[in-house]
Amino acid sequence: MATTKSEQAYQILRERIMDGTFNPGQRLVIDQLGREHSISSVPWRESLRRLEAEGWVDIIPNVGAVVKTFDTGAWQRTMRLLARIEGLATALAAPELTADDIAHARSLDREMEVALQQYDLARFGSLNREFHEFICLKCDDEHLVDLVRNEWTRLDMVRRTSYFYAPGRPLASIAEHEELLDLIEHGADSPRVEAAMKQHQLNTLKAVARHEESLEGEGTPRR
Repeated sequence: MATTKSEQAYQILRERIMDGTFNPGQRLVIDQLGREHSISSVPWRESLRRLEAEGWVDIIPNVGAVVKTFDTGAWQRTMRLLARIEGLATALAAPELTADDIAHARSLDREMEVALQQYDLARFGSLNREFHEFICLKCDDEHLVDLVRNEWTRLDMVRRTSYFYAPGRPLASIAEHEELLDLIEHGADSPRVEAAMKQHQLNTLKAVARHEESLEGEGTPRR
């Protein structure tokens, strides 16, 4: 089936927002997009309304469309949702993980440890997402996997606006990864695996919240 111009415009915008070509707060100019891609203004307007409905774009009167900027509150809401849906995706994926898959996931954890030792937090973050996506991709519910990916992308966009870091959380996160892999390796039932992943994400949320509160107590403004 042929792809419509509106779908083409939507895919172009969505991919560029997600890969960081278009940053939070950046204005999306229809005339410029039209010249670059030889697509008329109507498909761009339709795609922007679709992206607004999905929460990726804000359409501001007298300004136009801008890439949505996510704040601390948005990060917290995303983490709560991710805890639920990724917990379920992980539980569904667990029976499909082979011994080789688990070994690969453990190798990602070791690479994360090296990244921390080298103070390379960007690489740590990239490896952390790779770990989570690797497991979730084994889930045979494609819609659920897409939902998880979307929320991870929202987290990435938040980090472009404000970097969230809680001392000690990265190492604790790796340890929780290992505990999760132990559960899967030893055939733990689905509710237990789901609860472990859910708690893993909530632990990050709690750690960041405590760190933000401590900064406020010291009189340091939030990032």
